[in-house]
Amino acid sequence: MSAAKEFTASSMAARTAAILFVFVIVFTGLLSAAYQWTWPAIEASAAEEKMKRVNEVLPRSEYDNPLLDDTLTLPPTPELGLSEPSLLYRARLAGQPVALVFEAVAPDGYAGKIRLIVAVDADGRVAGVRVAQHRETPGLGDYIELKKDKNKDRPWITQFAGLSLAEVAPGDWKVKKDGGHIDYYAGATVTPRAVAKAVLKAVQWATANRDRLFAEGATHDHP
Repeated sequence: MSAAKEFTASSMAARTAAILFVFVIVFTGLLSAAYQWTWPAIEASAAEEKMKRVNEVLPRSEYDNPLLDDTLTLPPTPELGLSEPSLLYRARLAGQPVALVFEAVAPDGYAGKIRLIVAVDADGRVAGVRVAQHRETPGLGDYIELKKDKNKDRPWITQFAGLSLAEVAPGDWKVKKDGGHIDYYAGATVTPRAVAKAVLKAVQWATANRDRLFAEGATHDHP
């Protein structure tokens, strides 16, 4: 190859590399701009989803503080079945404690972990419980999830609302088959046993730590 051809090939390669470099820079800039532009919408959507879940266990009419700004980041909490940090919300009305809303995990579901959202009133009474995630057998154990429960008049998970340690002794937070207070569907006892046990532990934990949790400073973090 002649020196002229070598120079031409080298120049073309350099030009191609330069064009690719500019393209990468421009494309990266566009992606960054798009991310910055859509981030507020993404964050707002995530906040809306969080509030939707919270309001399922604690009606919005029960509190007047900005719940997403009144939070605590909990460390891994074995009492709640949590091996990773989690976020706790503190509901207040006219500045007074109303309820704690937090995650809990039943580790011993039929098909694995069952993740819960639990709200416990300041007086130790369950405000509400919802299943956030599970892998229980469809058509058998998945009735713990509100939308999959065929009993629309009184879904199974709603029976926890209103329960407290003052009215139901710890030994009675189990399914009726085991001599306890909790209803269950025939043919599927492992799943409700796991949920009932996890809710009891959540209520005990919230009751024991109520004053400390409401007194600690808010994090203002929204992971």
